Amino acid sequence: MALDTQFIYKELLTSTAALGILCVILPVVVIRLIWNFTGSPSRVIARATTTEAVRQPVFILMIVLGIVVNLLNAYIPFFTLGEDVKMLKDCGLATLLISGLILAVWTASTSIADEIEGKTAMTLLSKPINRRQFIFGKYIGILQAVLLMYLPTVLWFLFCIYVKVPYDGKEGGKTDITAMECWSTMVQTIPGIVLIIFEVSVMTAVSVAISTRLPMVVNMVSCLAIFVIGHLTPALVDSGSLRLELVEFMARMFATVLPALEVFNIQAAIATGAEVPKIYLLSSLLYTVCYAGMAILLAFIMFEDRDLA
Repeated sequence: MALDTQFIYKELLTSTAALGILCVILPVVVIRLIWNFTGSPSRVIARATTTEAVRQPVFILMIVLGIVVNLLNAYIPFFTLGEDVKMLKDCGLATLLISGLILAVWTASTSIADEIEGKTAMTLLSKPINRRQFIFGKYIGILQAVLLMYLPTVLWFLFCIYVKVPYDGKEGGKTDITAMECWSTMVQTIPGIVLIIFEVSVMTAVSVAISTRLPMVVNMVSCLAIFVIGHLTPALVDSGSLRLELVEFMARMFATVLPALEVFNIQAAIATGAEVPKIYLLSSLLYTVCYAGMAILLAFIMFEDRDLA
């Protein structure tokens, strides 16, 4: 009976990991299908944008930041009375989110706004490349750079969790921790990482749209404001219970127009080891595709009549 329970538990963990991988691969498949309709110029621009982003110092800085922070969190005690693993997962997910957002917004600003201000975009669009292909290629190139940055940092983060479980157990006097427990704790973090990728994808689309009209500094400040308000949307909507019409109107307007980023925030559930329903990941993926698509369509409209001369 114990063997059957362990087998079922292992199958559940495997299916969760498979779903997490599917949620990452599915957007790539959709992108490849869209590329068949947008043409090869989008692929060329995406490749050039990714190469440009990888060569930036901020790319290496974000990788080093993620590795160093997770290494310190893995071995520096939090004095949480046996809850250091939860703190490691919470801090690690926050580090992944912040580093991904910084790289995405920075690259969007330098790759789009600076090229428009420097007249580089006008030279590029003088070739057989339309403006929609330019914007879509930039968006895909930025996402590719973020995923390349996440590749080493996510693997290192998961490794730190795997090592931290027995390390924290020995500190608490537990010596019978198995590799299965370490593996299950590590796999339970994957849905949180997937949702962080979704959130960065949404904010990247928003940053691309803003970059078509506003310079770097304004873009970064605007994205910061949208990020904060997007996470405060549920609290803003609840504040309408004060029966103030202006507060309720503004709260519902923000909740309707701005992205509901709080739906991607499940760090508390991940830190406590709670199981994330698969339907929640799929619905979050659908929301990401819909909102990012609308933001890119808005970028098409805003960039279509932009004077590049």
